Amino acid sequence: MTYQCPADGTRAPVETADWCCPGCGGPWDLDFNAGSVELDSLPRRVNSLWRYAEALPLAEPPAGLGEGRTPLVALTPSVTAKLDFLMPTLSFKDRGAVMLVELARRLGPERVRRVIADSSGNAGTAVAAYCARAGLPCTVYVPEATSPKKTEQIRAHGARLERVAGDREATALAARAAAGEPRTFYASHVHNPYFLHGTKTYVYELWEEYGGRLPETIVVPVGNGTLLLGAALAVAELYGNGSIAERPALVAVQAEAVSPLAAAFHAGADELLPARAAGPAPTLAEGIAIPNPPRARQILRAVRASGGTFLTVTEDQLRSAQRDLAARGLFVESTGVACWAAVRDRTDGAAVVPLCGAGAKTGLSA
Repeated sequence: MTYQCPADGTRAPVETADWCCPGCGGPWDLDFNAGSVELDSLPRRVNSLWRYAEALPLAEPPAGLGEGRTPLVALTPSVTAKLDFLMPTLSFKDRGAVMLVELARRLGPERVRRVIADSSGNAGTAVAAYCARAGLPCTVYVPEATSPKKTEQIRAHGARLERVAGDREATALAARAAAGEPRTFYASHVHNPYFLHGTKTYVYELWEEYGGRLPETIVVPVGNGTLLLGAALAVAELYGNGSIAERPALVAVQAEAVSPLAAAFHAGADELLPARAAGPAPTLAEGIAIPNPPRARQILRAVRASGGTFLTVTEDQLRSAQRDLAARGLFVESTGVACWAAVRDRTDGAAVVPLCGAGAKTGLSA
């Protein structure tokens, strides 16, 4: 299997590749042809995301934690929630993190001495947990303002925590500087496409749960776009092998305070617009507060190709949505409620929203 750069076509073997394209510095895609998953074979399979074996670039790892297979709960006649906060580390990031850590484990100690990751909290926690399970040393870089509950969780898994002064962008730069050290595996949920092949199982589960079809609309929160791009990948695979007859619209949700992709989409642009001098404003949705996502062009293209759109939500909408879900018995962190905030009044067509992270990670928004 090889990595392929979507920007300039550069290829490199997975076993020896740098963490990014050496030509343009951009993220990799994976040259992998997913096989067809037979719906009627699934009831006899393992009860985790690894049940979709034909569609995955790695086989089930010995260091898995039973990730995947999260339940669906109806919120309104039109909107159903998928409870992806019911994962081993309480966020959807487990879907991709288990792929990255298993890849690092298979590369072996001669290539990988330690794993590093950068995160606003949830991805770092997931990588730390799976590294603990696999016996791999791990360092996680986080912004200095990351929730104390998330940093405690990272430390609890035995990872070394590096707080970085500044925002999410500064944190990514710090991790990338360390990624060039010998025998270091950069478990980048943005640059490494194995993460996307993990997050795509979200849609494979919907396909199974809906009896071999998909809802009309799949709504996802977007910061770096890993869940959206994984969803687009799964839809393309299922449609390409004849497992679905129609493609759903992908609706992307951003916080109004940090919404560079929504701005570009509604301006008809193929890439991000020039950044404002003042920079992004603070937002409760810290997990999607990404001012310069490296896969911006791919995200914009995927939403347009699906016939979907971008929606934004205010801070008041996030607060209200978190309390509304809690009143329904679902305590979700403020980033994870963004999609519900965007479509809670929807009355037309079937839509599914992910509840991506547990409220225990951040507490109730003030």
